[in-house]
Amino acid sequence: MAKDHKEAKTPEAKAQPAAADSGGMNTGVAVIGFILCFLAGAALMWGYDAHRLKSGDITADNGGGGSAAGGGTWSDSDSPVPVDSKDPVWGNRTAPVTVVTFSDFQCPYCGRVEPTLEQVKTTYGPDKVRIVWKNEPLPFHQNAKPSAEAAQGVFELKGNEAFWKFHDLAFKNQTSLSQENYEKWAQAAGVTDMAKYKAGLSSHKWADKVEKDHALAKQVGINGTPGFMINGVSLSGAQPFEKFKSVIDQELQKAQAKIASGTAKDKVYVAMSQENKKNAPPPADEDEEKEDKSVWKVPVGKSPVLGNDKALVTIVMFSDFQCPYCKRGEESLKKIRETYGDKVRVVWKHEPLPMHPRAEPAAELAMEARAQKGEKGFWDAHDKLFESAPKLEDADLETVAKDLGLNVEKVKSAIKDHRYKKEIDADQDQADDFQASGTPHFFINGRRLVGAQPFEKFKSVIDEEVTKANALLAKGTKPADLYDTLVKDGKGVPEPEKKNVALPTNAPVKGNPSAKVTILEISDFQCPFCKRVNESVKEVMKNYGDKVKITWRHLPLPMHPDAPLAAQAAQEAFKQKGSEAFWKMHDLLFENQGTENGLKREALDKYAQQVGLDMAKFKLALDNQTHKAEVDADAKVANDAGINGTPAFIINGYYVNGAQPYAKFRKVIDRALAEAK
Repeated sequence: MAKDHKEAKTPEAKAQPAAADSGGMNTGVAVIGFILCFLAGAALMWGYDAHRLKSGDITADNGGGGSAAGGGTWSDSDSPVPVDSKDPVWGNRTAPVTVVTFSDFQCPYCGRVEPTLEQVKTTYGPDKVRIVWKNEPLPFHQNAKPSAEAAQGVFELKGNEAFWKFHDLAFKNQTSLSQENYEKWAQAAGVTDMAKYKAGLSSHKWADKVEKDHALAKQVGINGTPGFMINGVSLSGAQPFEKFKSVIDQELQKAQAKIASGTAKDKVYVAMSQENKKNAPPPADEDEEKEDKSVWKVPVGKSPVLGNDKALVTIVMFSDFQCPYCKRGEESLKKIRETYGDKVRVVWKHEPLPMHPRAEPAAELAMEARAQKGEKGFWDAHDKLFESAPKLEDADLETVAKDLGLNVEKVKSAIKDHRYKKEIDADQDQADDFQASGTPHFFINGRRLVGAQPFEKFKSVIDEEVTKANALLAKGTKPADLYDTLVKDGKGVPEPEKKNVALPTNAPVKGNPSAKVTILEISDFQCPFCKRVNESVKEVMKNYGDKVKITWRHLPLPMHPDAPLAAQAAQEAFKQKGSEAFWKMHDLLFENQGTENGLKREALDKYAQQVGLDMAKFKLALDNQTHKAEVDADAKVANDAGINGTPAFIINGYYVNGAQPYAKFRKVIDRALAEAK
């Protein structure tokens, strides 16, 4: 875990733990401030997208809708982290645990932690947890403050439900934050008086609330984004679900005891946050932080290597040619090579991040350079690419190839055909395996070091590892065996989770009926994340074809009132015209999910006509709830297996939770295919 930079102690300069796409510890407050957001990423990869128990599914009265859009007025102003009805809220006023989220719409790691927050919502529900939004736009994100004002305006005009809809659109389209889009998203969220909204944006009507949130962040010690106060307990960075769960479970237990002893439910947050502040330990001195010395058994494999295979220290790095912090980290690596020479070797692993569209083409060039000119060719390309970055467009890559004396046509062909995609995918899978969730990410003889750290940070670990390696040599270990010996007892790849969920016997199927891999999708037609995951599912079908088949179980969640009848509509389509009709209905339901009538009864009738169903039978089936028992039976199967959120997938027994990116499905499907042979 990165310590704070000693020369920059201001609130805006404090580094976040568990960096992803992390910045270096250069001197100066401005530079350190620039890395706040990027030092926040942790174990979550691009996806971990569990279904949102949407704030919009909680009423203003239940959710503390505040004075915005006519909701009730309330205040927890006596808390050390005060919240009130002027804040967007998901969850119930009397929830025993309150998570106050300080966030920035332009920060990619605020975006990355959102799926974790959805998992919190899915796991605990609105009666146990409420989430309160506070704006913390960082100064180096030029679009953060305007987008915060835009979101606040939506809340003021239309309340919680509209705010969270806008919130989702803003994070989904982080690279497109603009005035034009704020207006478009506000309309999509339900704002009808656009003249009033535009006037509010122009006059910065909602800037005062954003500034007050920012001031509160400083007051309570939030020094970067995302930052959280859970009943007043601080949690920094885009942490994995387990970190949130640990704090929330503890707070739930304490809060229940408070309630049992007579504390009113709507006073629990104030009481708990006051108590937690009083009992909080003093901040630990950075020099006393316990360094993580865990060892991970990261394989070298056939990856590009710079240095002697008999080196005392092996640094495996997961990196991205478009990442500015990977580029910055190269300075430390250069000094390492100058200082240690043959004592250290560096191993490259590709991890082109989703927000860097030119990282994968650059990786293809580097791999083609290796194919043409060996290891030296790769590292020469590596140097040239970082020298060129961020200019990595096709013309820039062609210039790099020419400067390196490569066969340019072969380079262009490699980029166009994704020739080395298999190798790049394998590296990304390893990054996922070893929780290397951002770039740059290093393992020094298996010991994790995250972010573009200064040379001194590397040196302290390398010196310890040199001592260990020399001790092994003195005991007779062969130099070529040093790395394997040092990491042989390290943490390996965790086994993927499995769940025993029975496949339905009479259900719709898409794909080859005799395919060796069956993907059971457990879903809800009103769930926005079930809709989102359709893109990954389409890519699966496109790339795997007859190798896989998809089947279905319904799990309409209780906060989605239109989901049960929509599920029955799909079942009736299946009953009348088989799988093809089911999937047509499936597509129509998801396509129209967010529209005005969406999944209402009259809309279901219209979709049935489009599918070509017998309308008399269809209406009778829905009127009599003919398929309710089938839908309920599906939900019971899922619940009995411990699946309470959507979307969820069982792939030959392997459990994939949430609206994951295609890469996550690919990894599990490839394993299932290998085992099915």
